[in-house]
Amino acid sequence: MNKNLLWKLLFIIGTMLFFLFGIFGIPKSFSGGGLLTALTDHIHLGLDLKGGTHLILQVQVNDAVNVDAQNAIEVLKEQFRSHKIDYTDISQPDPQNNPDHLVLKGVPAAARSDLRNIVQERLPEYDVTAGANDSWNLAMKQSNLNELKSRAVTQAIETIRNRVDALGVSEPTIQEHGLGQYQILVQLPGVDDMTRVQEIMQNTAMLEIKQVISGPYSSQAAALQANNGIIPADQLLLPGNTLGGRTEGEQWFLVSRVSAISGKDLRHADPSSDQNGQPDVNFQLTRDGGQRFFNFTSAHVKDSLGVVLDGKVREVATIDEPIRDQVQIRGHMDAQAAKDLAMILNSGALPASIHYLEERTVGPSLGADSIRSGVRAAVIGMLAVLIFMLIYYRGAGINADVALIMNLIILLGFLGWSTIAGVNVALTLPGIAGVILTVGMGVDSNVLIFERIREELKNGKTPPSAVDQGFSHAWITIVDTHVTTIVSAAILFIFGTGPVKGFATTLTFGLLANLFTAVFVSRVIFDWVLTRKQRGEALSI
Repeated sequence: MNKNLLWKLLFIIGTMLFFLFGIFGIPKSFSGGGLLTALTDHIHLGLDLKGGTHLILQVQVNDAVNVDAQNAIEVLKEQFRSHKIDYTDISQPDPQNNPDHLVLKGVPAAARSDLRNIVQERLPEYDVTAGANDSWNLAMKQSNLNELKSRAVTQAIETIRNRVDALGVSEPTIQEHGLGQYQILVQLPGVDDMTRVQEIMQNTAMLEIKQVISGPYSSQAAALQANNGIIPADQLLLPGNTLGGRTEGEQWFLVSRVSAISGKDLRHADPSSDQNGQPDVNFQLTRDGGQRFFNFTSAHVKDSLGVVLDGKVREVATIDEPIRDQVQIRGHMDAQAAKDLAMILNSGALPASIHYLEERTVGPSLGADSIRSGVRAAVIGMLAVLIFMLIYYRGAGINADVALIMNLIILLGFLGWSTIAGVNVALTLPGIAGVILTVGMGVDSNVLIFERIREELKNGKTPPSAVDQGFSHAWITIVDTHVTTIVSAAILFIFGTGPVKGFATTLTFGLLANLFTAVFVSRVIFDWVLTRKQRGEALSI
């Protein structure tokens, strides 16, 4: 055996050991159970195989725009007071469909220059134009509006991921779903405490701290009756649902429409206890948020504040003194409620509310059945191919079978190494289909090479020359077929979601492994066989 061939064989053996370690690591036991445990520890299963929850969420991005617009209104009011500019009204004509559109009325003509300067300096993301009857229209620039909506989705994804991570759900999939639809795909494989997860996931509305004007009321009718049947335009009537779960019956609160601060102003939150040992939550605000909260609380000492989550007043507290950046929420909450509230605050309260579009649950028994069926199909298909190659190509069929087995080892090893590296590429049911398809592509490559070698032998070439010509001529065809399939798989991965990406991933890396085994490994085996044959001895193919 020449030295070059020896190095190639050692490289192949080293590659196989590398990927075998990715599959099994260092098993605690080399028994069947020990190897199976090592395999399941290194190769993670997707939702369809492991069982769990599948959610598609719609981010109500206009909520984030509304918050920005309300802040813009407050900025305008503050600037008008400081510049002593008169006005009659600042409003949102259509907060549901065009929340970024503001209308100013009653601004005198002499203040037009000051108005433009205020908008340019304090609200640069808005355009201001003159309207009818001495009114002014403010509308957010389209680029800023698109960026705000996109940022709301991105922040929502990160918030949900933080909440799920805090619950200890392993290998979750949380990503943008659809094309420009502001949707989020959430997959939680192997969820044990479904009730707890659903409870936390339902707290997906944006967090706001608002002034509580009055309440609680026993019903909407009672709230309306106490206010002469009219809710002022700058106030909202919201239901109450405290985290501590102590409320009996229905409660309603009249709160300010504009928030004192929102989730984006929060920096960090911790569950703690007050001086009486009762659970509470302490959180810190950003510098800008702290300044605004200080201004607000300074003007509303002894008034009540409400923590609003999911459109409900979850806690009500009294402002004892002006608060800057250190905030304490006290209420009749228990330790678990304080922990949950702190977790929601820490996760970066969502900038917009969430609507559930789809919710499906896959049971672990169904996943186990899918595993059995998929593995059975893969084993039967693999054995059928191996037997066929042995019968049809005789000695060369052993070459093809070794290449196919090594192809499977490399593919599974890739899945195992992705887990070790923390990438967490999970094996899904379509992923198993990708493995089986890879086997077919591997056979196709070997057939192309072997048939070309047979043609060269029929034309009178010697075995070494036939092998060399067979690989040389089949190489271009194999690369063409693999590259085109990999491109198709890449498109599936880019535009697909969930299981479709699993199929594209296993197919892509299976094809790359096949290029290595069918062309390099198979050629080395042929060269090794030829070195053991006498000159002129026939090749079994």
